[in-house]
Amino acid sequence: MPQYKLNKIEDYIWEIPKYRPDMRVPVRIYASKSQIDHMEPETIRQASNVSTLPGIYKYSILLSDCHTGYGFAIGNVAAMDAEDGVISPGGVGFDINCGVRVMTTGLSIDDVTPRLKELTNTIFNLVPCGLGSKRKDFRVTRGELDEILVGGARTMVERYGLGYPEDLKFIEEGGAMKGANPRLVSGRAKDRGLAQIGTLGSGNHFLEVQRVDRIFDERVAKAFGITHEGQITIMVHTGSRGFGHQVCSDYLKVMERAVRSYGIRLPDRQLACAPTKSREAQDYLGAFTCAVNFAFANRQAISHWVREAFLKVFKKDVDALGIKLVYDVAHNIVKLEEHRVDGGYRKVYVHRKGATRSLPADHPLVPNEYKNVGQPVLIPGSMGTASYILVGMPTALERSFASAAHGAGRTMSRAAAKRTYRAQEVLNKLAKRGIIVRADSMATISEEVDAAYKSADEVALATERAGLAKRVARLVPLAVVKG
Repeated sequence: MPQYKLNKIEDYIWEIPKYRPDMRVPVRIYASKSQIDHMEPETIRQASNVSTLPGIYKYSILLSDCHTGYGFAIGNVAAMDAEDGVISPGGVGFDINCGVRVMTTGLSIDDVTPRLKELTNTIFNLVPCGLGSKRKDFRVTRGELDEILVGGARTMVERYGLGYPEDLKFIEEGGAMKGANPRLVSGRAKDRGLAQIGTLGSGNHFLEVQRVDRIFDERVAKAFGITHEGQITIMVHTGSRGFGHQVCSDYLKVMERAVRSYGIRLPDRQLACAPTKSREAQDYLGAFTCAVNFAFANRQAISHWVREAFLKVFKKDVDALGIKLVYDVAHNIVKLEEHRVDGGYRKVYVHRKGATRSLPADHPLVPNEYKNVGQPVLIPGSMGTASYILVGMPTALERSFASAAHGAGRTMSRAAAKRTYRAQEVLNKLAKRGIIVRADSMATISEEVDAAYKSADEVALATERAGLAKRVARLVPLAVVKG
């Protein structure tokens, strides 16, 4: 690739000026110097390609967990003008609304340790996981699926009793993003989704029982329901499963035709897109929103069965166990938002590909219960390593269109990890640290070894130092369920 210049703005803020004639904006990077030194050249090239898209504002942004993806890099954020920009499925990815939710409990480490193996096995038995996993005890008709695609987590609570109305206050978009149109979703996508609600899936998706290892900000932690070190938390990381993958696949074909139809010049065909007001873009958004709501419904259903596992093992009711949702946030999404650009406010479509929304205190979209502190930002670690709860910072609004890192970020391909690490050795090392793992596939254990990922500690620190989100609590795993 052509040589580019890297300018240091601050210790954790860097910029690559426009070094190609087709670039409309610079590339802005929020990371430590060490993280930048280890970035793949292809990741930089992908972010540079994104900077060429019509209607892009300010920067093509890379976050500290970034790595090479499809079209957009993973950990790439870009905001396009709502009138004159474009919508690109590559700026969301195949796992639409892959996201994370965290729940607190009233339990402590001493309560859980004696029953941890039983709890892990019970969760594993209640939440299907693995490639193509399906539920046998929760099936819906096509008509019922359409209701879920519109109502998301709200439908799961109100129609099926999976969870509580209180949960909905702590889900991005209230668990149901507006604009879903099931008529724009293919029959193939619906077929794939019919039996996958309430399933974890495979790859980097996981469900963890964790303990609070460290509290950085007691005031914010208390607002989020985190009261002491040793407290037990639960983290769910999954998305829209085969349903969302099929929606993305279907509309990439539509967008590839649109690129030719509208005469859009692209440096990479994986950036296939269409003008925001075009029929193709609006159809994609209608189908994409169905996948967003499918994922919210999926995490809501999984949370219900995790609660059921705790009830079964500890033989107490939900109030006694104190299991409450802290927050559920997407990290593969595109949303119409209003942001300050060039001294004024503009409506933009913010593409967050492996990036989490990060809103500060008093923002109108922050739940009322968190208005005084800000929106929870969730950064899951890799298998066996720490995860983080952070909180949005005001500076994120100007710097990253209110976006922050979404996870540890891969440094090694799955194929390379399988060649390098034996699953049983990985399990043995985790067991020596007291971490129980249940997985559908031994291959997944090798693929998801923590050595294949960046340090979540370093990602969280860089996110804070760059002014995108502030660390609140560090969570470490006790038990891991993987597909």
